[in-house]
Amino acid sequence: MTRDPETIQREIEQTRAELASTFDQLAERTSPKRLAAVARDKAKDAITSPPGLAVVGAVTLLIALGIARRARNRRRDRD
Repeated sequence: MTRDPETIQREIEQTRAELASTFDQLAERTSPKRLAAVARDKAKDAITSPPGLAVVGAVTLLIALGIARRARNRRRDRD
């Protein structure tokens, strides 16, 4: 069964439009700005979750203790 050229042309144009749409979707999904925004949102969600807050608190405490220890050692060295 042969198809007429107009039908073939319409199918080609429809396929091109579908491919263009698919390409646009892929370009949007892999855009560096979008990927950075997704990573930033995931990091923010991880930090603001209860386990994330516990980790941030623990790290803050360790830093504060390290600073206090360094200050104490400097005072000892001066005396």
